Amino acid sequence: MESTTSQRAPATPGRGGEAGLARRASRAHLIPRRLYPVFLVVLTAALVLTVLAAISVGSVSLPLGTVWAVMLDRSLGIDTGVQIDPRDSAIIWNFRAPRALLGVVVGAALAVAGAALQALVRNPLADPYVLGVVQGGSLGAVLVLALGTAAIGKLALSGVAFVGATLALLLVLVFSRRRGRVSPARLILAGVAVGYVFQAATSFIQLRMIDGQSMAGVVFWLLGTLAAASWRDLGVPTVVMLACSAWLLAQYRTLNALLMGEDAAVALGVKVSSFRLQLAVVASVLTASVVAIAGGIGFVGLMIPHTARLLVGADHRRLLPVTALGGALFLVLVDLVGRVVMRPLEIPLSVITAAIGGPVFLWLMNRSERTPGVS
Repeated sequence: MESTTSQRAPATPGRGGEAGLARRASRAHLIPRRLYPVFLVVLTAALVLTVLAAISVGSVSLPLGTVWAVMLDRSLGIDTGVQIDPRDSAIIWNFRAPRALLGVVVGAALAVAGAALQALVRNPLADPYVLGVVQGGSLGAVLVLALGTAAIGKLALSGVAFVGATLALLLVLVFSRRRGRVSPARLILAGVAVGYVFQAATSFIQLRMIDGQSMAGVVFWLLGTLAAASWRDLGVPTVVMLACSAWLLAQYRTLNALLMGEDAAVALGVKVSSFRLQLAVVASVLTASVVAIAGGIGFVGLMIPHTARLLVGADHRRLLPVTALGGALFLVLVDLVGRVVMRPLEIPLSVITAAIGGPVFLWLMNRSERTPGVS
């Protein structure tokens, strides 16, 4: 049926169908459509100010003017005339700036991946953990930490973590296909099963191969951290995040069609099975690229897309930009709180996101049937 329908209709919803989808997808939200551009500007300004604050605050607090001057000088070669201590410049550029910017990339990637998965299964309770990708990356990282980087040659921790995440994705995709089609229900079940298997292997390695002195570092990484961020860590996840987000935004009509249900999407010419497979791959690549750098960070992909949907509606043309900016802003704030609340000690990111995300998850469960655009 699907292949026959797709021959009769275009590959993406037409203009008339798109208008109806957009009206239904965005009819319930807090930000009026006419104020959407203003809201994007405000959200972007808030993100910039938060990044500057995250760079400014730390064990050595630095004025925002100094932070701004260093960033302009080191990135664009603009001399603002501000006298800067070389030590302050090193702290800002070598340590705090890459950490804050990595928080932007990781938060945006996890949030966008969550939005893609929620469209995939038409459920606001889906997030990147459901595909087992985070658990696969964690297993690869723990193997490196247990065996030592010398045991694997030139492969770094992030590279092996990415391999583990990709392996988890491949297993989930293999087990989720039935009669050549990807089933949302089987996708979730396969993700949960694969995730538990990888998590069990990770726990076994922690207990048998890692001494007590190294255990704290392993647990801290598994709960998510940006502490080891450097400029070289930003390249790959940034490119992946931008490319995947751009692809998803270009597919907003098809994403909106999925919100109407499989039958309606097929009637509009969407090749549902192949598109679901593409969504699963994109969401998993997004997750794997950042988990390999920052460790396991939970609840960002659950909370942020749903919050964005409440603010601007379920139309993905407006939802995806707000989701990316919101995820970036949220994670930079979480990292800032984790650094300053108990300094000089740091709180792992997932401890804070879980403290916020747990109540949000329970709230979502109670109202999921009333959420527009999802079931």
